[in-house]
Amino acid sequence: MARSKTRIGEANVEKILDAALAVFARYGLRGARTGQIAEAAGMSKPNLLYYFRTKEDLYAAVLERTLRTWLDPLAAIDPAADPAEALTGYISAKLDFSRRFPEASRLFATEILQGAGWLEAALRNDLAPLVEAKVATLSQWIAEGRLAPVDPMTLVFMIWATTQHYADFAAQIAVLTGRSLDDEEFYATTRDTVLRVVLAGVLPRT
Repeated sequence: MARSKTRIGEANVEKILDAALAVFARYGLRGARTGQIAEAAGMSKPNLLYYFRTKEDLYAAVLERTLRTWLDPLAAIDPAADPAEALTGYISAKLDFSRRFPEASRLFATEILQGAGWLEAALRNDLAPLVEAKVATLSQWIAEGRLAPVDPMTLVFMIWATTQHYADFAAQIAVLTGRSLDDEEFYATTRDTVLRVVLAGVLPRT
């Protein structure tokens, strides 16, 4: 019975976070109301507050879930892997996230632009050590001649900027192309082009 309650609790948390993401993405932290989020989640406000005591706690949890989702594919980069395969997997995963969760990416970007006050601890404690470790992996591959001698941190930033652009600037892309990542052909062309350009720039020439 305890395991069942745990599963129900986890399902409720995910349902609340999904509803909160939609409300925060539309109204921002200041404009969003807890009652709106509860209604979107299909539960009472007291029930929502059982899981998250304040609107601010819920906002931080939404942002941290996005960060955790981004950390998983980064953490999966294995120093023993083939660099081309590892970077292909990482770039593809990041672009897929932009396709499936554009609101999460845009909300995260807005928080960063506003100074990352609600994310600073997570960025320092979770993201920074992982990025340091993966920069070390890229540096190792460079030293072994498996990657071209590029600045590894800049490479990480370029991957983030390119893949997240398609979520954060989706409105601009739609105006310029009339398309989005929901379009299978456009998504495939985008992924293949990003992969070709990045890999051509970092893989050693034979």
